[in-house]
Amino acid sequence: MKFILSTVLILFMAQGATAQNRTISGVTFLPKLDIKGKSLFFNGCGLREKYTLDLYVAGLYLEKTTMDANKVMAADEMSAIKIVITSSKVTRDKFNESVKDGFENATTGKATAAQIGQFKGFFVDAFNVKDEILMIYVPGKGVAVTINGKFKGLVEGLEFKKRLYAIWLGDKPASAKLKKGMLGRL
Repeated sequence: MKFILSTVLILFMAQGATAQNRTISGVTFLPKLDIKGKSLFFNGCGLREKYTLDLYVAGLYLEKTTMDANKVMAADEMSAIKIVITSSKVTRDKFNESVKDGFENATTGKATAAQIGQFKGFFVDAFNVKDEILMIYVPGKGVAVTINGKFKGLVEGLEFKKRLYAIWLGDKPASAKLKKGMLGRL
Protein backbone atom coordinates (compact mmCIF):
# COMPACT_ATOMS: atom_id res chain seq x y z
CA MET A 1 0.00 0.00 0.00
CA LYS A 2 2.81 2.38 0.90
CA PHE A 3 4.52 1.61 -2.45
CA ILE A 4 1.31 2.30 -4.41
CA LEU A 5 0.72 5.56 -2.55
CA SER A 6 4.32 6.66 -3.19
CA THR A 7 4.03 5.80 -6.89
CA VAL A 8 0.77 7.76 -7.22
CA LEU A 9 2.33 10.73 -5.42
CA ILE A 10 5.40 10.66 -7.71
CA LEU A 11 3.20 10.47 -10.84
CA PHE A 12 1.07 13.35 -9.56
CA MET A 13 4.14 15.46 -8.83
CA ALA A 14 5.61 14.67 -12.26
CA GLN A 15 2.38 15.65 -13.99
CA GLY A 16 2.28 18.86 -11.98
CA ALA A 17 5.87 19.65 -12.91
CA THR A 18 5.24 19.21 -16.62
CA ALA A 19 2.05 21.27 -16.47
CA GLN A 20 3.84 24.45 -15.37
CA ASN A 21 4.70 27.43 -17.53
CA ARG A 22 8.37 27.94 -18.35
CA THR A 23 9.69 31.50 -18.51
CA ILE A 24 13.03 32.37 -20.07
CA SER A 25 14.31 35.88 -20.76
CA GLY A 26 10.85 37.28 -19.98
CA VAL A 27 9.04 34.97 -22.43
CA THR A 28 6.58 32.42 -21.07
CA PHE A 29 6.09 29.07 -22.76
CA LEU A 30 2.80 27.37 -21.92
CA PRO A 31 2.79 23.65 -21.09
CA LYS A 32 0.52 22.94 -24.07
CA LEU A 33 -0.39 24.44 -27.42
CA ASP A 34 -3.72 23.58 -29.00
CA ILE A 35 -3.58 23.84 -32.78
CA LYS A 36 -6.71 22.99 -34.74
CA GLY A 37 -7.89 20.52 -32.09
CA LYS A 38 -4.48 18.87 -31.69
CA SER A 39 -2.52 19.19 -28.43
CA LEU A 40 1.21 19.75 -28.59
CA PHE A 41 3.22 19.55 -25.39
CA PHE A 42 6.12 21.72 -24.31
CA ASN A 43 9.39 19.84 -24.82
CA GLY A 44 11.92 22.51 -23.89
CA CYS A 45 13.22 25.97 -24.68
CA GLY A 46 16.37 27.98 -24.76
CA LEU A 47 17.92 31.34 -25.42
CA ARG A 48 19.79 32.19 -28.61
CA GLU A 49 22.75 34.34 -27.72
CA LYS A 50 25.53 35.78 -29.83
CA TYR A 51 28.42 37.86 -28.55
CA THR A 52 26.72 38.03 -25.12
CA LEU A 53 23.55 39.50 -26.65
CA ASP A 54 20.22 37.77 -26.05
CA LEU A 55 18.64 37.58 -29.51
CA TYR A 56 15.56 35.36 -29.23
CA VAL A 57 14.10 32.46 -27.32
CA ALA A 58 12.86 29.30 -29.00
CA GLY A 59 10.61 26.57 -27.66
CA LEU A 60 9.76 23.17 -29.07
CA TYR A 61 6.29 21.59 -28.87
CA LEU A 62 5.63 17.94 -29.74
CA GLU A 63 2.85 15.37 -29.64
CA LYS A 64 5.11 13.20 -27.47
CA THR A 65 8.06 14.79 -25.68
CA THR A 66 11.55 13.43 -26.32
CA MET A 67 15.21 14.31 -25.85
CA ASP A 68 16.13 12.69 -29.18
CA ALA A 69 16.78 15.32 -31.85
CA ASN A 70 16.77 12.75 -34.65
CA LYS A 71 13.28 11.56 -33.65
CA VAL A 72 12.02 15.14 -33.63
CA MET A 73 13.42 15.93 -37.07
CA ALA A 74 12.27 12.65 -38.65
CA ALA A 75 8.79 12.47 -37.10
CA ASP A 76 5.87 12.82 -39.47
CA GLU A 77 3.79 14.15 -36.57
CA MET A 78 2.48 17.59 -35.79
CA SER A 79 5.05 19.73 -34.00
CA ALA A 80 5.93 23.39 -33.60
CA ILE A 81 8.85 25.68 -32.96
CA LYS A 82 7.97 28.97 -31.32
CA ILE A 83 10.48 31.83 -31.58
CA VAL A 84 10.06 35.12 -29.74
CA ILE A 85 12.37 38.02 -30.59
CA THR A 86 13.98 39.51 -27.47
CA SER A 87 16.43 42.01 -29.02
CA SER A 88 16.14 44.92 -31.41
CA LYS A 89 19.42 43.65 -32.91
CA VAL A 90 17.41 40.91 -34.66
CA THR A 91 16.35 42.49 -37.92
CA ARG A 92 14.50 40.89 -40.80
CA ASP A 93 17.68 40.94 -42.88
CA LYS A 94 19.85 39.40 -40.17
CA PHE A 95 17.20 36.75 -39.49
CA ASN A 96 16.99 35.82 -43.18
CA GLU A 97 20.78 35.67 -43.42
CA SER A 98 20.89 33.38 -40.38
CA VAL A 99 18.19 31.17 -41.91
CA LYS A 100 20.19 30.97 -45.15
CA ASP A 101 23.30 29.95 -43.19
CA GLY A 102 21.24 27.49 -41.15
CA PHE A 103 19.91 25.73 -44.26
CA GLU A 104 23.47 25.52 -45.63
CA ASN A 105 24.80 24.02 -42.36
CA ALA A 106 21.92 21.57 -41.91
CA THR A 107 22.73 17.96 -42.79
CA THR A 108 19.28 16.42 -42.32
CA GLY A 109 16.45 16.58 -44.85
CA LYS A 110 16.32 18.38 -48.15
CA ALA A 111 15.16 21.84 -49.12
CA THR A 112 15.17 23.26 -52.62
CA ALA A 113 16.25 26.82 -53.37
CA ALA A 114 12.61 27.56 -54.21
CA GLN A 115 11.40 26.27 -50.82
CA ILE A 116 14.05 28.27 -48.97
CA GLY A 117 13.13 31.37 -50.97
CA GLN A 118 9.45 30.83 -50.22
CA PHE A 119 10.20 30.42 -46.50
CA LYS A 120 12.38 33.54 -46.36
CA GLY A 121 9.62 35.40 -48.22
CA PHE A 122 7.39 35.06 -45.17
CA PHE A 123 9.76 37.42 -43.33
CA VAL A 124 9.40 40.66 -45.30
CA ASP A 125 8.15 42.97 -42.55
CA ALA A 126 10.45 44.65 -40.04
CA PHE A 127 10.97 42.71 -36.80
CA ASN A 128 10.12 44.10 -33.40
CA VAL A 129 10.95 42.95 -29.90
CA LYS A 130 8.26 40.46 -28.74
CA ASP A 131 7.38 39.38 -32.28
CA GLU A 132 6.31 35.73 -32.19
CA ILE A 133 7.11 33.35 -35.01
CA LEU A 134 5.36 29.98 -34.96
CA MET A 135 6.46 27.27 -37.37
CA ILE A 136 3.99 24.38 -37.31
CA TYR A 137 4.63 21.11 -39.09
CA VAL A 138 1.36 19.63 -40.35
CA PRO A 139 1.72 15.97 -41.40
CA GLY A 140 1.05 15.38 -45.06
CA LYS A 141 1.22 19.10 -45.80
CA GLY A 142 4.34 20.91 -44.61
CA VAL A 143 5.45 23.77 -42.41
CA ALA A 144 2.94 26.56 -41.81
CA VAL A 145 4.33 29.87 -40.56
CA THR A 146 2.52 32.49 -38.52
CA ILE A 147 3.95 35.76 -37.26
CA ASN A 148 2.10 37.36 -34.36
CA GLY A 149 -0.85 35.08 -35.11
CA LYS A 150 -1.08 36.02 -38.81
CA PHE A 151 -0.73 33.18 -41.29
CA LYS A 152 2.13 33.84 -43.72
CA GLY A 153 2.14 30.66 -45.76
CA LEU A 154 3.05 26.99 -45.98
CA VAL A 155 6.12 25.27 -47.39
CA GLU A 156 5.27 21.72 -48.45
CA GLY A 157 6.99 18.53 -47.46
CA LEU A 158 8.43 16.46 -44.63
CA GLU A 159 11.94 16.76 -46.09
CA PHE A 160 11.70 20.55 -45.83
CA LYS A 161 10.59 20.25 -42.20
CA LYS A 162 13.57 18.01 -41.45
CA ARG A 163 15.96 20.55 -42.97
CA LEU A 164 14.29 23.48 -41.20
CA TYR A 165 14.29 21.80 -37.78
CA ALA A 166 17.94 20.83 -38.31
CA ILE A 167 18.81 24.54 -38.11
CA TRP A 168 18.16 24.29 -34.36
CA LEU A 169 18.35 20.54 -33.69
CA GLY A 170 20.81 19.15 -36.24
CA ASP A 171 24.47 18.19 -36.07
CA LYS A 172 25.52 21.82 -36.66
CA PRO A 173 22.83 23.76 -34.78
CA ALA A 174 22.59 27.54 -34.61
CA SER A 175 23.49 27.13 -30.92
CA ALA A 176 24.42 23.95 -29.05
CA LYS A 177 23.04 25.39 -25.81
CA LEU A 178 19.75 26.33 -27.48
CA LYS A 179 19.50 22.81 -28.94
CA LYS A 180 19.95 21.29 -25.47
CA GLY A 181 17.30 23.58 -24.05
CA MET A 182 14.76 22.79 -26.77
CA LEU A 183 15.35 19.08 -26.17
CA GLY A 184 14.77 19.51 -22.43
CA ARG A 185 18.36 18.68 -21.56
CA LEU A 186 19.09 21.81 -19.49
